[in-house]
Amino acid sequence: MKQPTVLIISDEVEFSRTIVNRWMTERSVPAFTVVSSAVVDGSVSAPYDVAIVGGVRTEVMLTALTKLEDAKPVIAVIRDAALVKTVRDEHPRVLVLRDYLGWVEALLLVSGEALRRVDATERARKAEAQAAANEGAATLGRYMLEMRHTLNNALTSVLGNAELLLLEPGAFTVEVRDQIDTIHTMALRIHEVVQRMSSLETELNIAEKRSQSETRKRSHPATPPSYAG
Repeated sequence: MKQPTVLIISDEVEFSRTIVNRWMTERSVPAFTVVSSAVVDGSVSAPYDVAIVGGVRTEVMLTALTKLEDAKPVIAVIRDAALVKTVRDEHPRVLVLRDYLGWVEALLLVSGEALRRVDATERARKAEAQAAANEGAATLGRYMLEMRHTLNNALTSVLGNAELLLLEPGAFTVEVRDQIDTIHTMALRIHEVVQRMSSLETELNIAEKRSQSETRKRSHPATPPSYAG
């Protein structure tokens, strides 16, 4: 996974410095983007995985939370008890922490869990996308194998007729004979592809049997022989 990014919005330098300095002592440290409340006058375009808002005026806090309220986790660090209630009522998705003794430790715990959840969600999304891609490829492969016999029959007819026509060199002009020869050559190439598809089916069957055999071995490990004393 790429290095996660934490966005900090604050007008208090000490607030941002405290968070960054404390996080630097951890084993896993994200990248930080620190901005002032001026960013809320426009759009918050900086990429982030978790956003932290604190050390700003009440109106700035509410505006920032409105702009940040999307699919990403947002944590608000608030001193005023009245503002805590307002934020919880108006922004139920926002995680609220009271600015009291030990709030930095609580913030790291909550932020770390949020980042792990973001990581898990991203991994699950990629796994689902990969599974869908694999299923699509498997469906296409099965369809191609099912159509192999039909295609092989058509190719046999094309090749047979082309060879019969080529046995009558005086019946066609040079141009027509060249065209028939081209049809014959292209049909042979397609036939080679069909033969490769047959080989692929055999390889897939062998791989599937081997996988099933290994699965059975893992599910039912061999019991070591016992010896009578």
